[in-house]
Amino acid sequence: MVDFLQFLVAGLSQGAIYALVGLGFSVIYRATHIVNFAQGEFVMIGGLGTAGALSFALPMPLAILSALVAGCVAALVLDLIVIRLARFAPALLLIIVTIGASVALRGAAQLAWGRNFHSIPSPFGSEPLHVYGVAIMPQVILILVTTVGAVVGLQWFFRRTRFGQAMLAAAINPTAASLVGIELRHVYTATFLIAGLLGMIAGLLITPLAMVHFESGLAFSLKGFAAAILGGLGSVPGVVAGGLLLGVVESLSAGYVSSAYKDAIAFLLIIVVLLTRPEGVFGRRSTGRV
Repeated sequence: MVDFLQFLVAGLSQGAIYALVGLGFSVIYRATHIVNFAQGEFVMIGGLGTAGALSFALPMPLAILSALVAGCVAALVLDLIVIRLARFAPALLLIIVTIGASVALRGAAQLAWGRNFHSIPSPFGSEPLHVYGVAIMPQVILILVTTVGAVVGLQWFFRRTRFGQAMLAAAINPTAASLVGIELRHVYTATFLIAGLLGMIAGLLITPLAMVHFESGLAFSLKGFAAAILGGLGSVPGVVAGGLLLGVVESLSAGYVSSAYKDAIAFLLIIVVLLTRPEGVFGRRSTGRV
């Protein structure tokens, strides 16, 4: 039983990271109907940017701030490329553009921070808490609390703020939103910034537990997208549930079967969901013109 709980805690913490990345996919998709495969690179920027700044003896708050600024600049550049230059391109071309942006960001990260693995210290130290025989790192608690806070914050933002409602209106009917005075350009820019911040927060949270390098973003892109597909790409609670489910399935597979098969088992689950419920476990069926 203790082993099961230990695997469960590990899975929930990893799944929470997938959920944060998946939320970035969801936010951009809801506003622009674009699948941004460069989303995982912001996890890498958050972790490597902070680690790189710390290597120059900057205090942790300034190191985090510098990484966030670098990530926001990358998000603005991505917005410029995808929205301003290729907004009305075919969907397949937009996907290729975001993949190309992902490769470019990885190349820039390799030039800036090299090929080595990097980590950052946890603000709560490395001594685990023991609860009924289960070792829980304080960083894991921070990951879970932050994920809950991000979900609550996003729901409040979209439902209670005028700009959040404007983003939802632009997602539902861009033409009508533009006619009532909503600046779609500002909405799309804010969307990429929010998604980038979600990815960088995930990077700041996971780097004290798992070292990152310039190619780490690809794995997070795949797992974040998988979480979004599993839960429903347009549903914030669904994406979080999908991320947590994916993390738990991976952890239990690694613990009870083999770590060599955890990815295969997780993606097999996603294939089953896509075949039986293409809109995701928590998504809504929709119809549209093609």
